Amino acid sequence: MSTRETSGARSHPDRPLLAITLRLMAMVMLSTMFMLVKLAGERGVSAPEMVFWRQAMAVPLIAGWLLATGRIGLLKTRRVPSHAFRALAGTLGLVCNVTAAMLLPLSVGTTLGFTAPLFAVLITALILRDRVGPWRWLAVGLGFVGVLVITQPADLLHGGIGSLPPIGLAAGLGAGVVVAIVSFQIRDLARTEAPIACVFWFAFFGSLLAAVLLPLFGRPHEAQVWLLLVAVGLAGTLAQLLITAALRHGAVATVVVMDYTALIWATVYGYTIFGHLPEASTWLGAPLIIAAGLIITWREHHLSKRISPTSALDESAAEESLVITPKMTREPGA
Repeated sequence: MSTRETSGARSHPDRPLLAITLRLMAMVMLSTMFMLVKLAGERGVSAPEMVFWRQAMAVPLIAGWLLATGRIGLLKTRRVPSHAFRALAGTLGLVCNVTAAMLLPLSVGTTLGFTAPLFAVLITALILRDRVGPWRWLAVGLGFVGVLVITQPADLLHGGIGSLPPIGLAAGLGAGVVVAIVSFQIRDLARTEAPIACVFWFAFFGSLLAAVLLPLFGRPHEAQVWLLLVAVGLAGTLAQLLITAALRHGAVATVVVMDYTALIWATVYGYTIFGHLPEASTWLGAPLIIAAGLIITWREHHLSKRISPTSALDESAAEESLVITPKMTREPGA
């Protein structure tokens, strides 16, 4: 096997405690980023503008970090079109997640992001035509019951969904769909690309795509708003670097459960900064969605024991959805 083929693989020995700690820190930074996104949105920053500055700031930060550590060669790639296509889908997911953060309570937007594994199972069964066994179908059913509890679709027929805007709910679920699609793209890229290369090229091409919309959505801001945008870029980039570092020291199955701690931070930020406590529907629906994700994670881990793990699967998809979708195997009867 060539060096290029193994560049995305994790060569460091497993250090589970360090990996879990890094993943927990990453979830803090991601939750912080979306809190800052919501603050900036309240001050007049649009979603496309937010995405541009988030992506554009990551490019020099990651490149500078790699130069300082003597690893700039990791960015070398022969798969520019694949990275560009992945960035097209990923940027759409990031727009959805930013929109959800701006329009929904942070706890609701975070919880809807946890639906990505459910959509990944549906893609596996309905599009890839792989066999999906009873455990994962059970998880999908359980998870979407949780979605129904949170969104309360019966209220939509009477003119609304409580206090939750339908556009925000659609964006939150849309982010889950997109990150499920992107996870398959990243799985393919991870066969030849280093994890940090996936992160860098996503930011590079994503910023170019978002720049097209800047003349339409960009506007002057006060100094405090520019500081918020800088903080969004720093928090998001640091989160991705922490996720990459975590996967250098532990397998996806070891650290993925830590992603659900994002809901804790979203709830804390929602209450302390925005004065929002989750409604009863969120308290009831979130455990169902989380349980569904844990079942899928457990089942994927069980099926992947005979397969060399691709640790780079979803680190650059993290901000499209706060959950990192487990590796989709092609084993029957799962």
